[in-house]
Amino acid sequence: MSYATLGEKLAANAGRPTGFDYLRLALSIAIVGVHSAITSYGEAAGAMVWQLPARPLVGLLLPMFFALSGFLVAGSLFRTTSLVHFLGLRVIRIYPALAVEVLISALLIGPVLSSFSLRQYFSHPEFYLYLLNATGDIHYLLPGLFHDNPYPNIVNMQLWTVPFELGCYVALSLLAALGIRRHRWMAPLGTAFLMAAYFLVRVFVKKEWAAIALVGGLPGPLLVASFLAGVSLFLYKDQLPWSRSLCIGSGILSMSLVGFIPFGDFVVAPVVAYFTVTLGVTNATKIRLLQGADYSYGVYLYGFVLQQGLAAAFPGAREWWINILCCVPAAVGVAALSWHVIEKPALRLRWAFQPKMRTERDLTGAASSEPSLQVAQRS
Repeated sequence: MSYATLGEKLAANAGRPTGFDYLRLALSIAIVGVHSAITSYGEAAGAMVWQLPARPLVGLLLPMFFALSGFLVAGSLFRTTSLVHFLGLRVIRIYPALAVEVLISALLIGPVLSSFSLRQYFSHPEFYLYLLNATGDIHYLLPGLFHDNPYPNIVNMQLWTVPFELGCYVALSLLAALGIRRHRWMAPLGTAFLMAAYFLVRVFVKKEWAAIALVGGLPGPLLVASFLAGVSLFLYKDQLPWSRSLCIGSGILSMSLVGFIPFGDFVVAPVVAYFTVTLGVTNATKIRLLQGADYSYGVYLYGFVLQQGLAAAFPGAREWWINILCCVPAAVGVAALSWHVIEKPALRLRWAFQPKMRTERDLTGAASSEPSLQVAQRS
């Protein structure tokens, strides 16, 4: 059976395709795998990852995550009656698990592994600054922690994306206030503007023309552009085609743009968003362990600190393959605990907003084919 559009493919799976669930978990685990190099051997090894033949695949991980989030979070926006409701749903999805992870790092992992005495540790300014991570104000250091690691001092490097994720919600809220529900073209226009603006700033403001080619992962502004591209696909899902050949073609083009084509990083956002969504709206049987659960956020939150803890506690385990064998299962296990103890109970608070929510039919006059509330709220 063929599907003419992304929206029809989504509707055919009752608005709850498993592709998004598998994709989120796979991307989060892959990021832990990439971090195995830097946490095992240091910054130089982390930089070498971007020189390997796998660079195109590695370069797609974060933009795919942001594009996926844009598509699903746009569905959440279209089911709320106000920005207060929308932002409230974002808060209960992001902050409870983030706050708990910050407290575990600061109050448990830090005191156990720090080279400082407990008195020195808890009186040090870095300890109090680190607690601000729970608000989205990111700090990477805890007193006396991980000084002798191959990648020294840094506790949670992956948190650098949190301010940009929050920026995505601010950008979408601004577009909603300007009327994106009625004027869908604002999302692709915003995507194009952000890509062009970032390129021009690099060239004419920072004067980096000689070194304009991006080395490493996409910078934050281009991740926000990927998010807005995902939003755009949601808004035009009933007009955009879906097919296996287009999925494969967009995947190949995405890898080429981030891996081989000069300046391709600056324009990859809409292409990688299409590739991500075409994968996400597919449906496969979900294994029993993952039914009704989303462990990807927990893997993202805990993966790096577990890897740093392994390197600190067991110097003999500073090999990338040992890192992966130990830390991926550990991260998934801790993520499962986070989901069932913190994230899922927090999401029950969404029912406080349910009486004032309405469907896309109410907002657009058309039958809704967006992901279900359960799927979108977990994004």
